[in-house]
Amino acid sequence: MQRRFGLPAGLLMGILALGSCKKDPLVNLTNDESRIYVVNYDTTVAFSTYRTFSIVDSVDVIDNNQLSGREHSTFDSTVIAAVTQAMQQRGFQLVARSDSPNLAVDISRVYNTTTGVFSYADYWDYYGSYWDPYYWGYPGYGYYSPYAVGTYTIQSGGLEIDLLDLKNAASHNNQIGSVWTGLVRGEGVFSTTNAASGVAALFNQSPYLKTTN
Repeated sequence: MQRRFGLPAGLLMGILALGSCKKDPLVNLTNDESRIYVVNYDTTVAFSTYRTFSIVDSVDVIDNNQLSGREHSTFDSTVIAAVTQAMQQRGFQLVARSDSPNLAVDISRVYNTTTGVFSYADYWDYYGSYWDPYYWGYPGYGYYSPYAVGTYTIQSGGLEIDLLDLKNAASHNNQIGSVWTGLVRGEGVFSTTNAASGVAALFNQSPYLKTTN
């Protein structure tokens, strides 16, 4: 038997009125609220079996899928320190690269640049540009734009943190695989003041990422 429930007309109108006054949750977001935190990991991995880790001393700079260099800015240093602290809080022990760590921590600043072409006529039809021919001493004249197209460039970026499995590389045909990846994107992602909170947000989404002492 299908049951239907109704609301009194007065109550229904009140709910509709409240809904119409509710602010759009995507409007007026702060930079903190606009950032996106994404975590991906290998579900077959038992992180409790890893004990030690080593972390990079500089950050990879990747531009359009190409490694353009390695840097150690104030932001990079803050991220490295925050990741180190987060790993130690989860029970992992920091060791030198020469001490055969179970995990390697790689950190990257990733930039993607997109360029494109748009119709000049469509652009100015939208903005409604206007020149006054009288100002230039040509009363009664019209005006036109000789340009057919325009170009644009958009650059976006993200902070990526990867945990690489060194412990099992030999048993995987000497291939080093990533077992955990965290990515932060959005406004202010490369701000030093946001570095620690961004790292914390990624690790807070990963309660499984811990070892046993």
